Amino acid sequence: MSFYEEPTGYVKTVLSELQGSWQNLRRIVVEHDPFPECQRLLFHIDEAMSWECVRDLDAMRRTLLLIINIATQAKAPNEIMGWIEDVHILLDETIAAVKSGRVK
Repeated sequence: MSFYEEPTGYVKTVLSELQGSWQNLRRIVVEHDPFPECQRLLFHIDEAMSWECVRDLDAMRRTLLLIINIATQAKAPNEIMGWIEDVHILLDETIAAVKSGRVK
């Protein structure tokens, strides 16, 4: 019987960048709690990071747009808005990479 061996090297992809950006956004929102709509933002950030959205990047994009709208209306701190923009850029790059076949 053979055992699965852990890979010795990992290739950093746009998917790992996107995951890290979502995690940073969530951390910053938690650090700025309490502010208006903080709990709603956290709920939707967790939804965007869920397995269902990771497997369906169009669903992730729709959730991100909802997050942008909530944060804008709540006048979220600039640091949060900056991380939302970072997620937006990386999500666009990820979708482009998937469509081009660079990432599967």
